[in-house]
Amino acid sequence: MKTKDWFTDWFNTPYYHILYKDRNDADAQLFMKNITTFLALPKTTHILDLPCGKGRHSVFLNSLGYNVTGGDLAENSIKIAKQFENDTLKFKVHDMRQAFNNQYDAVFNLFTSFGYFEDDQEDLLILKNIKEGLKNDGYFVFDFLNAHKVKMNLVKQETKIVDQITFNIKREIKDGFIIKKISFFADNEEHSFIERVKYLDVKKMTSYLQKVGFAITNVFGNYRLENYDPQTSDRLILVAK
Repeated sequence: MKTKDWFTDWFNTPYYHILYKDRNDADAQLFMKNITTFLALPKTTHILDLPCGKGRHSVFLNSLGYNVTGGDLAENSIKIAKQFENDTLKFKVHDMRQAFNNQYDAVFNLFTSFGYFEDDQEDLLILKNIKEGLKNDGYFVFDFLNAHKVKMNLVKQETKIVDQITFNIKREIKDGFIIKKISFFADNEEHSFIERVKYLDVKKMTSYLQKVGFAITNVFGNYRLENYDPQTSDRLILVAK
């Protein structure tokens, strides 16, 4: 690896976006509609989407009438997202470990964009930054994979061909992390990257949130906001204040 943090490299490559280009926008949009309706967020709400990637959630939230700021560590993603900017939609390069400059009505952490770090303190620091970056009655929406179901149904090896690139993917759960190793040949060279997120179940995530002063108000298991079931739910979605 060229840098200490796996995500600094991988999220900045074009290959990351190729591998995941079929991500379902309809699902993402359904979730955004459902959660903003459920929370009854007025159109004056200023939402921080962190990390925002290339801005797909931010752009859609903005189209629903919200004032949205998207922040992400990957400069290439922010460069792409910036083309969608308008008076009520802004993007900036931001590392979640850095405190925010202003306060928001809601902070959304979507699509398993948490638990990257070896040290629990770094994850807690991110949650502390989010807590401090929220106005008094602000909501934190946390959308993560359902670690229990991932463990039960782990596909240890798989091959995906996207845009003539053959991605070889290996998965394992080790030392408290869900690890995905991705190797492929492209542009005349061999590449290998790693994705690594902490094994965060409801219990661990609840203790994290409580440590920084959050109280969980709702737990959902999918983008339709149905009840969470550790065996069957696709997602672990927490709403906290």
